[in-house]
Amino acid sequence: MKYTISEDGLALIKKYEGLRLAAYICPAGKLTVGYGHTGEDVHAGTCVTELEADALLRKDAHAAEICLGSAIQTPLSQSEADACISFIFNLGCGAFRGSTLARYLNDGDFDAAAGQFKRWDKATVNGVLTPLAGLTARREAEEALFTRSA
Repeated sequence: MKYTISEDGLALIKKYEGLRLAAYICPAGKLTVGYGHTGEDVHAGTCVTELEADALLRKDAHAAEICLGSAIQTPLSQSEADACISFIFNLGCGAFRGSTLARYLNDGDFDAAAGQFKRWDKATVNGVLTPLAGLTARREAEEALFTRSA
C-alpha cells in the first residue's frame, strides 16, 4: 500500500518535534536538527534554515510513509495513516514493525490498535527507560488523530 502524509500529519510532527535550527542533543541522546531530523548528516554545529528543516521533515516523513506501506496490509484512512506516520517518524520503522500496534492493524482490530499509542510514552534517558510528558501528549494526539473520522 502507498501512503502520503497530509498537512495535518505534518503539523502534528512539527508541533511535537519543535523546530531547532541548530543541532542539539535530544532526550534520547541523539544529535538532532530541524523537526527531529537525525542521521549521519547531523553533527555538532550543524545549522539549517527553516526551508531546509521542512525539506528534511518531508524526506524523513517519506521514509515513514514507505515503512507504513510495507508493514501494514490493511487499508488505512488518511487520519489513521497520518497518526501512524508520526509514530514511525518518532520511533523508527523497526520499532513500529515489531509493535503490537502494527499487529493489531494487520489484524484489522482498529480499536485495539488505537489503544497502543499511549503505551509508547517512554524514552531511554541516561540508560533508563523514563516516561516523558511530551511523549505522553504526543501519543494522546496521535491516538486522537487515529480515531478521528475520515
